[in-house]
Amino acid sequence: MPHYMFQGRYSVESIRAMVENPQDREGAARALIEAMGGKLHSMFFAFGSEDIVAIIDVPDDKTAAAAALAIAAGGAFSSGATTKLMTTTEAMDAMGHAQKAVAKYTPPTG
Repeated sequence: MPHYMFQGRYSVESIRAMVENPQDREGAARALIEAMGGKLHSMFFAFGSEDIVAIIDVPDDKTAAAAALAIAAGGAFSSGATTKLMTTTEAMDAMGHAQKAVAKYTPPTG
C-alpha cells in the first residue's frame, strides 16, 4: 500500500478544546484511516509550524485525498498537507528510470 505523511495545524478552537479537555486524538485518526481501508503507523504532536504529523498507508491517491477531505470537513484543522512517500526501493527504481531518460533530455541553454 502507498505511504503518506499528513501534517496539520489545529484551529485555535481545537487547541482550546484540547487544553480544556485533554484528549488522545490518535484513536479518532486511526478509526478514520482504518474505515478507509488503511493503517495509521504513527502520529506525533510536533513543535514548529505543524501541530500533527501522521504516517499512514491507504490503498491509493483517491483514498488519501478522501481522508484529507474528511479531516478538513470536520473543521479541526486550520491547514493541512498530505505528502506521498516512497520507499528507498521505489526511489531507486525512479532513479533508474531517470538514468535512462537523462540521455534524451536537453537542458536549456543561455
